[in-house]
Amino acid sequence: MASQLRIYVPPHPLIRHWLTIAREQHTPVPLFRTAMQEMGKWLTYEAVRELLPVQAVNVETPLATAAGQVIDQEIPIAFVPILRAGLAMLEGCQSVLPAAHVFHLGLVRNEETLQASCYLDRLPHQFDPQMLILIVEPMMATGGSIMTTLQLLSDRGADLGKIRIINALCAPPALQLINQKFPTVQIYSACIDEVVNEKGWIVPGLGDAGDRSFGT
Repeated sequence: MASQLRIYVPPHPLIRHWLTIAREQHTPVPLFRTAMQEMGKWLTYEAVRELLPVQAVNVETPLATAAGQVIDQEIPIAFVPILRAGLAMLEGCQSVLPAAHVFHLGLVRNEETLQASCYLDRLPHQFDPQMLILIVEPMMATGGSIMTTLQLLSDRGADLGKIRIINALCAPPALQLINQKFPTVQIYSACIDEVVNEKGWIVPGLGDAGDRSFGT
């Protein structure tokens, strides 16, 4: 039986709130950037809820010994923000996992062919197969950038079953491509919009997340 792509749209009121703020065309740059950071934080929280390995420990409180759990530091964790827009969400993501590695990947989309090309690659030559990887990609419309990223990760030894995508908005064309080739990857998104127009833009969407984050 074929695997089925798993995409989660958490019903968290703060995620819904900040997505609405980001959609509004008159939201000023600083507030838009805050909205992206907040979505990054809460979506990362949801994505690692059942992902992070823990180990049992005993600690000494001021009164007695108490049993507890801490994150297993032996398992490496990394963020892969897709530039530019991924940087807008990264700070919020890092607030949840401040010790995680960060491997930057810069992709640019040809507006005529809608194909992505790489201009910056700071990924490891070979990934530790135990590494938990969270790709930070705010917008997934036609799927060009995310498919390029997933193929690079796969070629360099990443375990696709340990990859999560942190995403503000996605659309069916991208989801269909991921499901066809990388169905074990899990996606945590604030919303799925149903339309991608002839220019490759998500509708109603929120515009260009990179431009709106950096005021360009």
